[in-house]
Amino acid sequence: MKPAAKPAKRPHIRIAVVESDPLRFVGFRALFDSEQDFELVSSSVAELAHQENIDLVLLGSRGGPNLFDVMASLKAARPDLRIIVTGSGADDETILKAIAAGAKGYVDEAAAPSEFTQAIRMVNLGSVWAPRRVLSMFIERVSSSPGRIFPAGRVTFTDREKEVLEMLVAGRSNKEIGAALGIEERTVKAHVAKLMRKVGVQNRIALSVHAITHSLVTAK
Repeated sequence: MKPAAKPAKRPHIRIAVVESDPLRFVGFRALFDSEQDFELVSSSVAELAHQENIDLVLLGSRGGPNLFDVMASLKAARPDLRIIVTGSGADDETILKAIAAGAKGYVDEAAAPSEFTQAIRMVNLGSVWAPRRVLSMFIERVSSSPGRIFPAGRVTFTDREKEVLEMLVAGRSNKEIGAALGIEERTVKAHVAKLMRKVGVQNRIALSVHAITHSLVTAK
């Protein structure tokens, strides 16, 4: 009689807590202490660009508007990286913007440990984790009427603006765009500011999402 086969070990999920204060990192370690397949590390945005073994990122939203800049930097360095935003009492629109900007999930910091664990496992498998009402809102706006996410309207761009927009959507920084186009970084900033005014949005992430949902750029 053959001995019973041992249950297959779960593959490790390598999780980075980004630019978090030490107490918060310790809190997450305690939260996931019983999850044997979770590996937690504390990391910065710059370090993540070189840490190819990281599967998933927990990113705190306490930085306010800077959250979207951090997400843009992460996605530019590691387009495949799965990001879960954590925060406290975020409204539906903020969660919606985070998902539109590329986050794969949002979990409130007051959530039960079981919800955090489930969110990480689901996102690691390729799903999106957010309140059902927010996901419904996102799907409705994008699939039924993309113009409802951001102001619609006929907008014309110069050839240079189109070049800047294409590269911005690809996740390039102002410095990288300037180098590629042979123009100064401040000139790139001026183009981006003008694009945002034309489209009617307040930040680079919203501009990128608007460009994609309105087919203003060529899909790569």
